[in-house]
Amino acid sequence: MRLYFNGAMAIHIIIDGYNLIHQCHMIAQDVEAARETLLDALAAYKRTKGHRITVIFDGAGAPVTTQQRDRRKGIDITFSRDELADTVIKRMAAREGQKALVVSSDTDIVRYAASKGAATISSVLFAQKIAAVFDEGREELSPENDVGWVPTTRKKGPRRRLPKRERRNRTKIKKL
Repeated sequence: MRLYFNGAMAIHIIIDGYNLIHQCHMIAQDVEAARETLLDALAAYKRTKGHRITVIFDGAGAPVTTQQRDRRKGIDITFSRDELADTVIKRMAAREGQKALVVSSDTDIVRYAASKGAATISSVLFAQKIAAVFDEGREELSPENDVGWVPTTRKKGPRRRLPKRERRNRTKIKKL
């Protein structure tokens, strides 16, 4: 089954949950509050963009009453119980292949996901993309901001073409 959003195949965003929380300094008084803050931000992002999102957390930090798999606010949540979250992320990236975009700043995960054809983005850059989505709605055009046409000497000829893997990675990141 293929999911389509705005005429293009939707991507599956696989997020290293605690890595994103720590890299973006979302640390709250407790881990549960930081997880909820992250899920709220991702749910709002999902409403805007429509991509499938899965967040994987290490099961060691999960509350005892928490299920291993859950779905809240339209976000799939997985707590790895008997294995590391890194292993679960790698397995999902291998299964999804080119449909996946892995969000992590862990170089081991990034290299593995890229070797399986998945696009990757750092946690910090992904957080900036989420913030940019919310800033787009607030930004208004005003006559003071409109400078019109500005002459330039910048060349517009052909450039060196990026490798195919990098071009695919950029295409998926642009969809964010």
